[in-house]
Amino acid sequence: MKSYAPLLMIWLGLVAASTGSAHHSAAMFDTSREVVIEGVISRYEWKNPHVYMAVETTGAAGGTFEQAIEAGAPSVLLPLGLRPDSLTIGERVTIRGNPNKSDARGIALGRSLTKEDGSELPLNIAASSVRARPDAQATSLAGTWFAPLAPFRAFRGTMSSWNLTDKGRAAMAAFDARQASYADCIPVTAPTLMIYPVTTTVEISADSVVFDVDWMTSRRVVHMDGRGHPENGEPTLHGHSIGRWEGETLVVDTVQYRAHKEGTTLGLPSGTRKHTIERFSLVDDGRHMRYEIMLEDPEYLVDPIIFSSELEYRPDLEPTGLACDLDVARRYLTNE
Repeated sequence: MKSYAPLLMIWLGLVAASTGSAHHSAAMFDTSREVVIEGVISRYEWKNPHVYMAVETTGAAGGTFEQAIEAGAPSVLLPLGLRPDSLTIGERVTIRGNPNKSDARGIALGRSLTKEDGSELPLNIAASSVRARPDAQATSLAGTWFAPLAPFRAFRGTMSSWNLTDKGRAAMAAFDARQASYADCIPVTAPTLMIYPVTTTVEISADSVVFDVDWMTSRRVVHMDGRGHPENGEPTLHGHSIGRWEGETLVVDTVQYRAHKEGTTLGLPSGTRKHTIERFSLVDDGRHMRYEIMLEDPEYLVDPIIFSSELEYRPDLEPTGLACDLDVARRYLTNE
């Protein structure tokens, strides 16, 4: 692990420096330089997994051209305050972002947008929210929850301490972020899915607990009717989950995950022997839901990963409900 740590920390640094493009190739944008684009909105596409827009602006040598902008996912930006009706064609704006490395006029990465009235809108996963957080309190796990960015970053920050197998280290070294699974509209799985900075809606009944995560319409069903895991069950994306209550804490046991090239996190796959045990409980007088996970995957991990974080209770938020658009998901591959 000591010889691999420098490579891992370099990769983590790239992710931190380009959080807005962590889904795919950070090399597409020059995150060390900021550009300011002033002009008129000529296109605005509210699609999953990326919002795209274009600004008609003036070039350095004069003359106008259309500057394309890539922003974050609607499911990430909606909780922060960007909406499908936030912008209108012909509206004058100022956008701050990062330029394309390969072409000065190539698609740029948007960070924030300022309107003529001075109001600012988020375009990036790391942007500040423009929505006020209500002082709401949940009385159960049911409801709408939001995972802030900090736990997502913290989970990545623990990677240097993970004890990987030889296969795990090789997979990390060979990983090409341009070929991320989301380019095929395949979402990440637990634990990354559960701490992704999007809304998660929890529905509780006598027989099941359902988690609807607003990332590529991910849906997890936890069976609460006393059944066990099926023998020789067919592996699925989110596995087979059974749960039980320990007082007010929900304990979820999941096996039979399908092999996934980013099943643990970006760059680290998971195999069919992946096993997770998750615990969900209310804390802070119902203002937060504590999420704890133990993940075992002997194909890629020598030791289990143990991690905990908190989600905010946000009954004011709504999911986008947008399915992944395959053409949009792959657009960055043609814009590099």
